[in-house]
Amino acid sequence: MASGDSSVSRDSRRIELREFLRSRRARVSPADVGMPAGGRRRTPGLRREEVAVLAGVGVSWYTWLEQGRDIKVSEEVLDAIARVLLLDVAEHAHLYRLAGLNAPEISARPSVAPSPEVQRLLDSWSPRPGYVRDRHRNFTAVNDAARVVFGYGDDDHNCLVSFFTNARYRVLHRHWAETAADVAAAFRADGARYPDDGEFERIAADLAAVSPEFAELWERHDAAEHTHAVKAVDHPEAGTLVFDATLLPLPEHPGHHLILHNPRPGTDTQLRVEALMRQPGLVVPHPG
Repeated sequence: MASGDSSVSRDSRRIELREFLRSRRARVSPADVGMPAGGRRRTPGLRREEVAVLAGVGVSWYTWLEQGRDIKVSEEVLDAIARVLLLDVAEHAHLYRLAGLNAPEISARPSVAPSPEVQRLLDSWSPRPGYVRDRHRNFTAVNDAARVVFGYGDDDHNCLVSFFTNARYRVLHRHWAETAADVAAAFRADGARYPDDGEFERIAADLAAVSPEFAELWERHDAAEHTHAVKAVDHPEAGTLVFDATLLPLPEHPGHHLILHNPRPGTDTQLRVEALMRQPGLVVPHPG
């Protein structure tokens, strides 16, 4: 049964590959790729032989690819075809998957501000805490609830550094010692995704110089990945607050994540945090 399902899946993928390539070819005009129009055309877009020549592959081979035949493909050839067909990032990855290859890794961008849509989501998430961080753990946006609940101040620019150096956050976090190892291990695992990015080692070295706890954990060379965590906070005004924290990647900004905290079911966290955020003077203006 398994092999039959696999055969059906391959056939379906080849059909989709055929239709995808045809549709992408039809939307690219000769002028789009710097070619003369060459007179009237019976069908819109580039001809198969034109795609083949521009991509540097044989006409027969490209025809077989577009027909969905069972042929070997390489990343270099798919990249060339994607360039000729003017595929965007999502379409490029889709082409890889249809050809049976792993999609290319998308390079993470430097720290950028969240899109207006993400910013509105973050603002509307209050009175529940939320923030956006880049691959180096730098905050790019923090809502008021996160500042009040977790004790983030104007000097907190990086959630990893704040975890190990912000005294107020450390006191508030009920399970700080148990969580610290996971926080360090996750940062090491993320650093391995970007072997040419020396910023991870710089941040780790600077943090190890001021935090013996981090230095000890970093020397373990543990690596871990987490998309969900439970955060318990003993807040001086609100009492115990327990959140489910979910980490959501932002595809439009590779390397950036939106972290949303939801009151844990079975606790009175929702009522407590709502009352906390209504207290006058707790939410103060802060630099954008």
